[in-house]
Amino acid sequence: MPVNSHTDVLQPIAACVIVPTYNNDATLGRVLDGLRSLTAHIIVVNDGSTDATAGILARYPEIRTIHLPQNSGKGFALQTGFAEASMAGYRYAVTIDSDGQHYPEDLSVFVDDILANGEALLIGARDMGQASVPGKSSFGNRFSNFWFWFETGIRLHDTQCGYRLYPLAVVESIRFYTRKFEFEIEVIVKAAWRDVPVRNVPVRVLYDPAERVSHFRPFHDFARISVLNTWLVLVSLFYIRPRNHFRSLKKKGIKRFFFEDLLQSTDPPSRKALSVSLGILVGMSPLWGLHTVTVLSLAYLFRLNKVIAFACSNVSIPPMIPLIIYGGLSVGAFLLDTPLTLPPRDGDAIAYWSYAKSHLVQYAVGSLVLALVSAALLGMLAYVILSWRQARKGPPPR
Repeated sequence: MPVNSHTDVLQPIAACVIVPTYNNDATLGRVLDGLRSLTAHIIVVNDGSTDATAGILARYPEIRTIHLPQNSGKGFALQTGFAEASMAGYRYAVTIDSDGQHYPEDLSVFVDDILANGEALLIGARDMGQASVPGKSSFGNRFSNFWFWFETGIRLHDTQCGYRLYPLAVVESIRFYTRKFEFEIEVIVKAAWRDVPVRNVPVRVLYDPAERVSHFRPFHDFARISVLNTWLVLVSLFYIRPRNHFRSLKKKGIKRFFFEDLLQSTDPPSRKALSVSLGILVGMSPLWGLHTVTVLSLAYLFRLNKVIAFACSNVSIPPMIPLIIYGGLSVGAFLLDTPLTLPPRDGDAIAYWSYAKSHLVQYAVGSLVLALVSAALLGMLAYVILSWRQARKGPPPR
């Protein structure tokens, strides 16, 4: 019997449950019966099933059902369900797989977390250590968890569970490029990049090899996931991390950065000074477009202060770029004993390209030497000032 509206478990947060299904006729009816006892807000997306799915769904006329003409992938089915839920006025959507591994009774876990902790994208956390969990599923989850942490800085216990709660406004605001299993990775990473809280909630799991049907293709789908993770890592390194550091510095301000990160940091003066030197060296180097990823990678490699190094690498802000380039050309001309000439003021693109090619070695040599000398001098100056300040304050407490 359908659930009474007064006891509908999803009613408090204006949510619905979305069931994407493809050829899971052995378990679909049981999943729907379990959901109907808890909520009337159900949307099923039949992703082109060729088994008895259509006949099973015909037995539930009260459930909103979308039949896709052909199998288009889990990601596409989910996005179809999200669009339908948004048009129906729901605020959240809980997704549950139709293979019977999830317990409909755990819907209340998602509702309780939202009511207690506020809006977030919630992912069910399964006990991957239980005996019934296949080894390949446990390994795949650890693999996914690592890359999610690398791309977002957020540590989760489970990033692959399909039992999730999505804020629909967040999903609607993001542009997605994937349509199959890898969509569930793309959506949580991009949500985290938008500062949407992503967290786990505990859910139970049932792996029954006698009835569970998995449509995951180890070679094809793992290859697609690997390509996606490669792209997400590049975006994270070249855009997201620099953006986050810049936001942090902008929010904090130069004055607070100077007193808190540079002066009040618990790092010893030597490490702070080396971080200053690294930032200046990279920021004045000819690695235009690669300054941020280079300085953060080197700071991580040598265990230096990433905030100080990143801040000092911004010596190459736009107003300083002409001076840095001119300084590099001047030093290069002096070292190579060549005349110093400047780019043509009113030249066309061909003239500028010709100038760049003829002065490339001069600029590269000069800018590297200028960067090394500047980094050494400013690093030593920072060390002297920081050591003097620490001596005045006395040794740090043990």
